[in-house]
Amino acid sequence: MTQARLSILLCAAALVTACGERAQTTGDGTVKYDVPSWQGAQNRYVAPGWQQGDRASWEKQLRRRTQSQNEHVRISH
Repeated sequence: MTQARLSILLCAAALVTACGERAQTTGDGTVKYDVPSWQGAQNRYVAPGWQQGDRASWEKQLRRRTQSQNEHVRISH
């Protein structure tokens, strides 16, 4: 009978612990999905050199990031 009580107590403790988790969101949580990507990002995590609202600048940043992740380009230099 003690093992059953112990297992019930441990299960109850696990359930109560899971309910105490804090929200893992940053800011107020509002994201605008109805604007193009190059016009969005109004936070401090934007790449340096990118100008908000400038599509050409957005595409240039994407190309630069893609090329830095390209193994062929990274190894051949």
